[in-house]
Amino acid sequence: MTVQTKPLSAEQSLEHCLVRRREKGVPSDEANIRRAFDFAVDQYGDSMHWTGETILQHCLGVLQTLTRFDPDDDTVIASLLHHVLDSKRLTLDDLERMYGQSVRQMISGEYLLSHVTMQNRRMSLEHMRLMFMKVSGDVRLVLLILSQQHHIISRLEMMSAEDRKRHCRDTLHIFAPVAARLGIYWLKHQLEGRAFPMMYPVDAVRIEEQLAQVHEKYGDFLPRAAAALVDALKQAGIEAEVHAREKQPYSIFHKMKLKSCTHVEDLNDLFALRVIVQSESDCYQALGVLHQLGHPVVGRFKDYIAFPKPNGYKSVHTTLARLPRAPEGLLMEAQIRTRSMQHEAEYGIAAHWSYKEGGVAEQAFRRAQIHLALTNPEQSAQAPRGVDHIFVLTPRGDIIELPEGSTPLDFAFHVHTVLGLSFKGAKVNGAIVSMDYALENGDIVEILKYPDPRPSSKWLSLLRTASARSRLKRFLVNRERPTYLTIGRDMMNEELKKHHLPPLDTDLTALKLFDGKAETPVEREEILIKIGQGAQNAASTLVHLDALKERLHTEQQDTMIVRPKTASGSRAFAKVEGNIPMPVIYAKCCKPNTKDCPAISGVIGRSGEVRTHCDTCKMLKSVNPERRIAVRWAVRNA
Repeated sequence: MTVQTKPLSAEQSLEHCLVRRREKGVPSDEANIRRAFDFAVDQYGDSMHWTGETILQHCLGVLQTLTRFDPDDDTVIASLLHHVLDSKRLTLDDLERMYGQSVRQMISGEYLLSHVTMQNRRMSLEHMRLMFMKVSGDVRLVLLILSQQHHIISRLEMMSAEDRKRHCRDTLHIFAPVAARLGIYWLKHQLEGRAFPMMYPVDAVRIEEQLAQVHEKYGDFLPRAAAALVDALKQAGIEAEVHAREKQPYSIFHKMKLKSCTHVEDLNDLFALRVIVQSESDCYQALGVLHQLGHPVVGRFKDYIAFPKPNGYKSVHTTLARLPRAPEGLLMEAQIRTRSMQHEAEYGIAAHWSYKEGGVAEQAFRRAQIHLALTNPEQSAQAPRGVDHIFVLTPRGDIIELPEGSTPLDFAFHVHTVLGLSFKGAKVNGAIVSMDYALENGDIVEILKYPDPRPSSKWLSLLRTASARSRLKRFLVNRERPTYLTIGRDMMNEELKKHHLPPLDTDLTALKLFDGKAETPVEREEILIKIGQGAQNAASTLVHLDALKERLHTEQQDTMIVRPKTASGSRAFAKVEGNIPMPVIYAKCCKPNTKDCPAISGVIGRSGEVRTHCDTCKMLKSVNPERRIAVRWAVRNA
């Protein structure tokens, strides 16, 4: 008769977690954890999770996986409360007041990352995976997310076919690789083992059939080979445990694709013996025994004890042929390690949890970041960077990526220019904040807006993103364009009046050619706007306008004389060509203003005056040509 056991109640699930913590000697404030549990029961009620269980059952399922990492109290509380933000009744500030900043940050990060991995599909898988690693402030949040996915993947039968496929894809391409990079291989294997047959059913069946053929061909040889190795090591004075393992189906699939293999037997590490010894020196002694028992394969020896993998993995690997009790011609990999190395190979970074430091794993997370870069530096170099960026949420749950230090105003302009220009105020995590509030990872930002744009030039000092400043500047210039255009036109007309030239017409014909280049009507207006803004001088603009040059030249012909004195006896004066307003004085060396000197030349002095010489003056030969300027004799009109 089969006895059916009832599933654990919520209270029993929590007690199971607390008992394990006591057995492992984990420091814990159980009263505080129970209070958080009671609060979760009150907040969630009978609300359902999208996986088909209650939210409370989901949170306890996540905690059950997380408990294997012996988490600190803050992480346990965060796992119990990581869905409280969904109800919109609590804010992050409320959570911080009740349970502290650490719990707030983990729940905030989980809320953000759950939107990335569960809802947001506009990012590439690689971008999402890198964001997953980079946005997590400490490794506890990563472990919480991985534990959540481990529980979700166990609920696949409750999902639609589309959701099942999506979660399996995310598991294989985001969560399992992150677990591997943190060195948590038991979790990696469980995630892959569950997702692979769902994602690639045809390949999974093919590999299963090929493995069955191998087992039929060679029989159950692994236990016999392991026992023979234990005996050989014992005779050599080495106490060891030997465990046989077969490569995981998804690892087989991945490696067959990588090596373009068609059958599992083409892999050299399909079968392996894991040798666990007492000390590091025993590892190398055991290696010598193995090389005496079998025939080592050239190029297949790796010493990860002397040179650990970037994620801290340590073992000695060697591949052997002709091991005792192993089939003839079959290669087998041997992995030799100590018990502590075995623990680290299973739990990776989580094996170094530090309770003496309050459970905060900042150093471990920085180490994980280094692993991310070193495991595949080319990929990390090409992938989107998030080191100096934050990720925040819209009220709908869309992910917005902004530079670190960005304000709600930056957020508004990033969503849409009109939203930024109509900015009235902002709520962050449900509370009104100032315009210069520095956004943080996981913040939920809601923008309050006016019905029409009402920007201010003072906003420029509040914006951190160049694109937002550029859009605001463009709007402000366009808004003030008519004013600057009118000012510029008035200033230009005033300058034209000084030179007895007609004012600008409606089409701005005088501005049509600028140094020989044809200007469009908009470009002609831009010239006047720059003058109105004070960015360009009206007087200096005249000499660049081809139409005015012709008029100025005509005026000059009417007033030009060839001698210092006119027929009526009036005295002429030197004037700079183009009517450029510069002070003019006469050189003392040739005194052009006192004698017959029909042709003259000007030289710009260091103080900005134009010194006039006769063209025949010897001093002109030693003058820098770049300082020469055209001058002429002129008389004032009567």
